[in-house]
Amino acid sequence: MALPMKRTLVALHRARCSSLKNAEASVDPRPPGPLHLPVRTKKRYFVPPAVGRKGHKQENPEAKARAAGIVFQQQYFERPINIACTAGIFDPYVPPEGDARLSTLSKEGLKQRTEQMRQSASSQLAIRKIKDHDSEFAAKSFAERAQEIFTEAHDALTQFNKEKLHSLVTERCYPEMTRGNRYKTISWRFVESLEPPKVVHARCPDMVTKGNLYGQVTVRMHSKQILAIYDRFGRLMLGSEEQSKDVLEYLVIERHLVNPYGRWRLHGKIVPSWAPAKDPIIKTLMIPGPELRPGQEFDALNYEVPKPEAVQWSK
Repeated sequence: MALPMKRTLVALHRARCSSLKNAEASVDPRPPGPLHLPVRTKKRYFVPPAVGRKGHKQENPEAKARAAGIVFQQQYFERPINIACTAGIFDPYVPPEGDARLSTLSKEGLKQRTEQMRQSASSQLAIRKIKDHDSEFAAKSFAERAQEIFTEAHDALTQFNKEKLHSLVTERCYPEMTRGNRYKTISWRFVESLEPPKVVHARCPDMVTKGNLYGQVTVRMHSKQILAIYDRFGRLMLGSEEQSKDVLEYLVIERHLVNPYGRWRLHGKIVPSWAPAKDPIIKTLMIPGPELRPGQEFDALNYEVPKPEAVQWSK
């Protein structure tokens, strides 16, 4: 009887110990260990080259990526273009040497006259094309209109009227007229015409496509003008407001013929190779003065400008 009771007590004691161990394990504050699961990632067929490798050949990354099946985005190097006007003067007019000086009765004058008649054949063909798109075009009246465009454009330049100037000159001529005039004062005036303006040259080129036509007409203008340019300090740099000069100019007027809203605008000037050199610009320089003490006034009448010391140059 005593033996079965002893076995029952031992079994109860063991069950109690195992229940206590399970309770302690559940109350254990220590976190469980990390769980490692093997995961297969995507295989990289294209590895970018390392930076700063020396002694290795430079491989073409695009070809290597293309072989791996990766498509590179194509880069386009585009430049914006303006089709409202051309980028230059097509077949520019070559002014005869000594124009406005030689008489047509002299030997050289007769040669120049015959050369102009020979070159006028292509100009007549261009004028016919221009008349097909502009029915009001006439060589005699157009020369006067070109002179009006020239005077209105220069008046707008002196007044710094950008909106009006854009309507009178092309996008190519605008930066050439306004470059370097930011801190300057321009005084310009048209006095009179020494000779009536006339059309001497005409061309009708196309750009981009065959039917995209532009009309370029060269007008000879011989007139008297007054020009004076002042710097930002109000000092005269070029010209004079009292003295007028005789000016012989060859103006190029252009229009986009295909555009129904196009207008004739100043496109540029043709400067012949035999033209005389321009007058030098008078620059403003600072002359060093004497060092004055506080409260001392400068007497400009009794001050003599120091002359530079003579320098002996080696022979």
